[in-house]
Amino acid sequence: MYKRTLAILLASATLAACGSRPENPVDYVTYRDEPLVKQVEHGMTMQKVIAIGGSPSNVIDLPHGGTCNDYILNRDGHQQPYYVRFDATGHVDAKGFKTCKQRQQDSDAVHGA
Repeated sequence: MYKRTLAILLASATLAACGSRPENPVDYVTYRDEPLVKQVEHGMTMQKVIAIGGSPSNVIDLPHGGTCNDYILNRDGHQQPYYVRFDATGHVDAKGFKTCKQRQQDSDAVHGA
């Protein structure tokens, strides 16, 4: 138990140091082996993402072009939202442990929209 707690704390500190992705590091540790989390990378096409993760639960058109796909990750009876955002050319430009709507609200808050 002590080793697991220490590993989570170290992962938390490492991810916190990145600073550009304010997400819960426990989500990453819990869901890191899910195909969407493990295999989807920036620049990947929408077709490849759908081949990996299947059809999204929701798709949102973004105001400046592009789309955002919502997925629901399931593990041990727990559900976790996960988004994959695509630029206007259909390539991944962001992903994370939120819904597309939450991602947009956070972005608007940061940029004062």
